[in-house]
Amino acid sequence: MAVPKRRQSKSRQKMRRGAKRWRAPIFKSCPECGSRVPSHIACPSCGTYRDRQVIEVEAI
Repeated sequence: MAVPKRRQSKSRQKMRRGAKRWRAPIFKSCPECGSRVPSHIACPSCGTYRDRQVIEVEAI
């Protein structure tokens, strides 16, 4: 099994752990209905993705 030759410094350790921090999800607004939607996902309220209808959404 591989073993590190030298101990990592505290600064390196903190940099590695800093990459795993939680980030708030980034939302974009839907061009059709204006609701907030995560990118690369079809809009759940109107059913559009990249300016075309991909999901049939029934009116509530």
